[in-house]
Amino acid sequence: MTEPRRVDVLLVGGGVAAARCARRLRREGFGGSILLVGEEETPPYNRPPLSKELLAGSVPEDLVLAEAEGWYARKGIELVLGVGVATLDAGERRATLADGSEIAFGSCLLATGAEPLRPPIPGAEHAAVLRRIGDATALHRAAIDAVATGGAGAQAAVVGGGFIGVEAAASLAGLGLRVTLVERTAQLWSGALGETVAGWARRRLEAAGVRVRLGTSATALEPDGLIAGERLPASVILVGVGVRPRVELAEAAGLAVDDGIVVDANRAVAPGILAAGDVARVPYSLAGAQGIRVEHWHAAREGGEAVALAILGRPVPPPRAPWVYSEFGGQLLDVVGWAPAIEDEVVLGDASGPRFAVAHVADGRVAQLAVANGYVPVDVARRFVEASPSVSELGSLLPA
Repeated sequence: MTEPRRVDVLLVGGGVAAARCARRLRREGFGGSILLVGEEETPPYNRPPLSKELLAGSVPEDLVLAEAEGWYARKGIELVLGVGVATLDAGERRATLADGSEIAFGSCLLATGAEPLRPPIPGAEHAAVLRRIGDATALHRAAIDAVATGGAGAQAAVVGGGFIGVEAAASLAGLGLRVTLVERTAQLWSGALGETVAGWARRRLEAAGVRVRLGTSATALEPDGLIAGERLPASVILVGVGVRPRVELAEAAGLAVDDGIVVDANRAVAPGILAAGDVARVPYSLAGAQGIRVEHWHAAREGGEAVALAILGRPVPPPRAPWVYSEFGGQLLDVVGWAPAIEDEVVLGDASGPRFAVAHVADGRVAQLAVANGYVPVDVARRFVEASPSVSELGSLLPA
């Protein structure tokens, strides 16, 4: 029987978490072998531009790569792309790739990410989703073709009023499409960012040419339209209703899974096996014992670097307050912290203007800050939320 190939570090997943783990390992002087295995043919890239710059056609594909072409070879990091990991033996520390090859490893990062959901309605399988670089380029081409064919009357529909839906709707409108965004709940982001921010964002979307329909559920998708109380003609239809963590590999290996791979403070799920990125459920202190998954670039970047430190046996800093940023219609929104249930909102500045912040209060403490267009510097906002401050301390964030 042929012995499996052995590597010191196996990185499973071709996203930012894996790339940042590799970068931190080399930066800290790690000289062992590193193998990165990714299902996509493209090297690791940054996903935030998919719904913004890449969809809008304002940047080429190579500028969204996590590392420049040739970086991996220079750093002695081997890439195996277009091949997934089929099975994982946690006890033996072995992985079998989809092509049948076996890899033995000393440490393994599971960064398998998440995959987009589709609403359980007729025709949903035919709509576009936005998760991979190919999704963004295909949607851009479809939008350009629709405008070229239909001119000013070309229409698009976006199902879902979360981060992807809001950003993509603005980007599609910027390409000349008449866009309708349909959200089943009464507020954008399903109320997770509160009434003030949701109302501000709706006004900004409408100013950018997006028609926003709240409290409206899509009941069927057709090749050229959407049924949502009425028929909405659309040449381009995008579904952005959330994602689910890709836990199948971990689950089959007998690892702890509960809405993601459950990791400890050192990002470990089993001896020698760690997780980061969208798939990892991290014990963020302000979230309580259950921990949370944060589906954003910053969490993937910071998580990958934390895993590198853990592999090296270095102290791993506690998870920072979650930080999600968004851009749409020329607006910038930073959301710091986590508030599963908003009890009250406190507005800093003028929410009718371009720059303000909203503190979301839970259990009498400021659990989350939503900042429009840089009203509070992000590093200041993160430190503030991490201190679990009282409402009375919000005055310290006001501009001098």
